[in-house]
Amino acid sequence: MTAPTIATGGEQSPPGYTSPLPARRPHLGHALASEWTKLTSVRSTMWTLGALVLLVVGIGGAVILQTSSTDYEQMPFIAPALFGLLVGQLAVMVLGVLTISSEHGTGLIRTTFTAAPDRYRVLTAKYLVFAATAFFVTAGSVCLVGLTATILHDGRGSGAHSSAEWATGLLGSFYVTLLGVLAMAVGALVRHSAGAIAVMLGVVTLPPVIGAVLSIWEALAPVGRALLQYNAPVALITLFGMPLDSTEAPADGSPLYPTSLSHLVLILLVTGAAVTASYVVSGRRDV
Repeated sequence: MTAPTIATGGEQSPPGYTSPLPARRPHLGHALASEWTKLTSVRSTMWTLGALVLLVVGIGGAVILQTSSTDYEQMPFIAPALFGLLVGQLAVMVLGVLTISSEHGTGLIRTTFTAAPDRYRVLTAKYLVFAATAFFVTAGSVCLVGLTATILHDGRGSGAHSSAEWATGLLGSFYVTLLGVLAMAVGALVRHSAGAIAVMLGVVTLPPVIGAVLSIWEALAPVGRALLQYNAPVALITLFGMPLDSTEAPADGSPLYPTSLSHLVLILLVTGAAVTASYVVSGRRDV
């Protein structure tokens, strides 16, 4: 007699057989739990997010100590958080790259796709877990700085302030989160930590420099002005409601710098295109 075998695939199990392990159809919730475990169990998450909080709260607190109530007559209470976030955004982008590129570097991505063959579901879970974590930490740090400024400098000379200031802080945090998602998409496309981080550093730091250089030549001046108007530092300053130099405003009265909506639409389009490309490429590659 031959021993009965356990059927696999689409075949039925032998009569009377009951598997000792629960068999449940995998879904997005399982992938989210897996990605959350991976994100919270690596040291890079603690170091990068810790650096973000330290920069935003530390630099923001130093700015608060150097200002008085009258300084906030022309700027929102969340403005001190901007100075730390201009540097802290780099930590979010680094974490976005490492969230996916580290698996390619160590080869763990093969194990991930073996356990969860649906690559689109895995990639979606990575994006959702990272975006939620990055936004929560960024917004929490910004709100902590804004709350501190409100407590210490909400005097008679601070002027009138509305709840809309907090909305601008959340928009700024959302913008930084999108930069992190963009970095993660670049990491999925490049599959190399150093290369993807270098690309994102160039995306954030080079446009103002290149724009200033191109503005010297008359033929390239329009391109230079566009780069000076549309870049991450200017976007954050605008989203946080801080004034920008408008001494060189056009003669027709149009604003020199784009509105907050323009910056948000641009980053959404760029990030959406990169994320879409990451899905297409991940579905076609072997790993």
